[in-house]
Amino acid sequence: MPTIIALILASILVFFPGQVMLPGGGNAYAAGGTSQYKPSLSYDNAVLNGEDFSGKNLQTAVFTTAKLDDTNFAGADLTGVVISSSTLNRTNLHGANLTQGLLDQVRFVGADLSDAVFVEAMMLRSTFTDVNIAGADFTDAILGKLQQKELCQIATGVNSKTGVATRDSLGCK
Repeated sequence: MPTIIALILASILVFFPGQVMLPGGGNAYAAGGTSQYKPSLSYDNAVLNGEDFSGKNLQTAVFTTAKLDDTNFAGADLTGVVISSSTLNRTNLHGANLTQGLLDQVRFVGADLSDAVFVEAMMLRSTFTDVNIAGADFTDAILGKLQQKELCQIATGVNSKTGVATRDSLGCK
């Protein structure tokens, strides 16, 4: 019976691409229809130097061309975050969860990435200078060969949440 209901709802969305009321009172929006979707948090061109986001839920937040120097993200949930063309100088990401994040052209200088989770994160074209990655988990993260080699030189510790050694998560030899 649930399969039949799902097929009926899918058919309605295809043939009537606007707002549809779901059982229980929720709303669904079809592509091309009237949409009220907005990213949960968007910080385009924001200057957030020194801000405290520690322990906050920032899932799917977008930080593009943002200044995040001396910002505190310790223990924050940044699952699915997008950080692009931004600076994170002396930023605290200790214990933050950046699983499935997109970190493109991010400059990490003097940042604390210890015990952070970067599982399945895409980190191409980002740079890491004088960073602390002790206990960080990079399992299945996408890094350039040079980035991986540089991070392997300083990789130590085991992530307290995932139990994965930093060197193993980076594929260090």
